Amino acid sequence: MQNSYFDTLIIGGGLAGLTLALNLAQSKKVALITKQTLLDSASRWAQGGIAATLSKNDSPEAHIQDTLNAGAGLCDKKIARYVVENGPQAIQWLISQGVPFTRDQGDETGYHLTKEGGHSAHRVIHAADATGQAVQLTLSEKIRAHTNITVLEQHIAIDLITTKKLGHINHADDNNYCYGVYALDSMSNKIKTIAAHNTVLATGGAGKVYLYTTNPDTATGDGIAMGWRAGCSIANMEFIQFHPTCLYHPYAKSFLITEAMRGEGGLLKLPDGTRFMPKYDKRAELASRDIVARAIDSEMKKYGLDCVYLDISHKPANFLKERFPNIYKRCLDLGIDITTQPIPVVPAAHYTCGGIVTNSNGQTDLKNLYAIGETAHTGLHGANRLASNSLLECLVFGQAAARDILNQSPKSTIKLPLWDASRVTDADEEIIISHNWDELRRFMWSYVGIVRTTKRLQRAQHRIQLLREEINEYYANFRVTSDLLELRNLVDTANLIVQSAVLRHESRGLHFSRDYPDILPQAENTILKK
Repeated sequence: MQNSYFDTLIIGGGLAGLTLALNLAQSKKVALITKQTLLDSASRWAQGGIAATLSKNDSPEAHIQDTLNAGAGLCDKKIARYVVENGPQAIQWLISQGVPFTRDQGDETGYHLTKEGGHSAHRVIHAADATGQAVQLTLSEKIRAHTNITVLEQHIAIDLITTKKLGHINHADDNNYCYGVYALDSMSNKIKTIAAHNTVLATGGAGKVYLYTTNPDTATGDGIAMGWRAGCSIANMEFIQFHPTCLYHPYAKSFLITEAMRGEGGLLKLPDGTRFMPKYDKRAELASRDIVARAIDSEMKKYGLDCVYLDISHKPANFLKERFPNIYKRCLDLGIDITTQPIPVVPAAHYTCGGIVTNSNGQTDLKNLYAIGETAHTGLHGANRLASNSLLECLVFGQAAARDILNQSPKSTIKLPLWDASRVTDADEEIIISHNWDELRRFMWSYVGIVRTTKRLQRAQHRIQLLREEINEYYANFRVTSDLLELRNLVDTANLIVQSAVLRHESRGLHFSRDYPDILPQAENTILKK
């Protein structure tokens, strides 16, 4: 396949990638590639909403303090302030794009603002209980209609093309530059060489590294793994947020029960109807996610339970149907009437707080390479993300990266070598991929989950090493497939998570170790470098 040339190449079709594309497209030729379709990202699954200080009863200082409190001493205060202060403008931009947020004429903002765990005020703007879907549908339509944006669906990035990968330095300095990406067209099985002045990783998180997750199947750590292989610094991968309330049902794959349900008065209970959160935290059900997830995990293990229950049936039925229409319908389809019955829930892997180290413009330590959204480590989330700060981060850094790219001087393109598949063959057996995929996700859940020990982490390290050797040999000898590429990225991401967890000799935020139960007086980031 011949080279394709663009001003900016965006890998990932979630809110971060769409925001960047729309802010660049008036003057730049943009390509946006996504593994499935524009609507198959984790952003679409976001139910609760977007946190921003929109009300007179709230303040940026309060939002910043809530963010810092949730982050357990590891948030970058300057970044937290930057994101929070740019939040209202980012929300107004979404409104100008036509996003149908839920209205409330009784509120001075004109919109219904809800409260979630860890927040001290009602500041989460939402579109019923399907905010992500409303945002993605609105922006996707504008993306498809824009003549300067080329959308390449059913494409999976293989690896970044860098000066080091090419084996030479073309610049006066010795920096490693990114020139684009090799990508597999899943429909034709052809590998394309896509060149760009700037490349942006916006591929989301890595929830699929765990057996149970709220994330879609696309969340396989692709951007983080590609960035690491290309030489990017990686930070704080030990902090994996487990959402406390994922629907527990054999036919309910990855269905999230939004934090907002607890914000509206939902209570967590044992099977006999006893509440348990008040004994873990004075905020009870509205404690931050790390505390609630560990509390549920503790109660399940103490009593040998398969799940606990989230009960909001004490609220008026009409309110629940209007406020949570999608959850109401989905649960009803499964035989659960949330207006009269509690919802069975369990914690599940939800959000990757660490990622590729970036600055306030989204730039990585590779020239011409950016990372935004869940793929990046900006310093906003620290050791635990505050609810509904994720979509906010996508918006603010999507716009920041756009401004930085638009301010750059014109660059010349270089001709890149095409993908060489002359020394590989078709795989004789692909069962190894599915077996390794299953093994990885199971031992990550068992050994690197909500509660960790040094021995469990060492077991995981040993198994990851064996899997990496097997997968890398497979990758070197056989033609690539989407399943193989995702497995390769998953095992590399799992390795980064475990490496980071082993290095943290304390319990802070989302990382809880039985061998190091105390928190150290000095908060330090875990930085991994090639």
